[in-house]
Amino acid sequence: MFKNVLINEDHDAVLANITKILGELHVESIEKSQYCDEAYLKLKKGVLDAHPFDLLITDLSFKQDHRDTTLVSGEMLIEKLREEFPDLPIIVYSMKDQLQKIRSLLNTYHINGYVCKDRKGSIELAAAIEAVADNAIYVSPQVAKALSPKSQLEIDDYDIRLLKMISQGQSQDDISSNLKLYGITPNSLSTIEKRLNKLREQFKANNAIHLVAITKDLGVI
Repeated sequence: MFKNVLINEDHDAVLANITKILGELHVESIEKSQYCDEAYLKLKKGVLDAHPFDLLITDLSFKQDHRDTTLVSGEMLIEKLREEFPDLPIIVYSMKDQLQKIRSLLNTYHINGYVCKDRKGSIELAAAIEAVADNAIYVSPQVAKALSPKSQLEIDDYDIRLLKMISQGQSQDDISSNLKLYGITPNSLSTIEKRLNKLREQFKANNAIHLVAITKDLGVI
């Protein structure tokens, strides 16, 4: 079982519940943070103090307040941690249940567990901690399809990038220029137009605005 666990969660009741679960699993040391920046610093300090954390449990969504933060979401934290701590076991405990998001976390950032906050969340989180301690991957049953091949309505990272740029108000010319600037291919206007037309057909959207609205509702972007 894990010995030194960091919980990154900004709701006191959920934080207390996770702490209780870890206590019942006989985890020796439990630290808490309520901001992603704070979690990152605690993880760094743990290494410097020769007392590194061997598990992170984090939410994805964090409410903004008066405090200035650089890492504003659990996903941003995970992305940064995977650059510096590629082997750190990470379990996400979140209300989000979009398969595209979960699959990205599993395949891109190689998280070790994904647990949905719902009626059985506490039971599943305990099961996830035990599974990850045994070097297994755990995903809540209701979103287990995230481990399967993509469905017809799911898309790749390039398409998601295009949708995010469209949602930011960028024109196809802007998108082409920005893709070229960062060396991302394909970046021709004709290819971008074809991909966006394909996405509109795929999601049965009437126009770009409708496409962005649909994909936001589905949690794709």
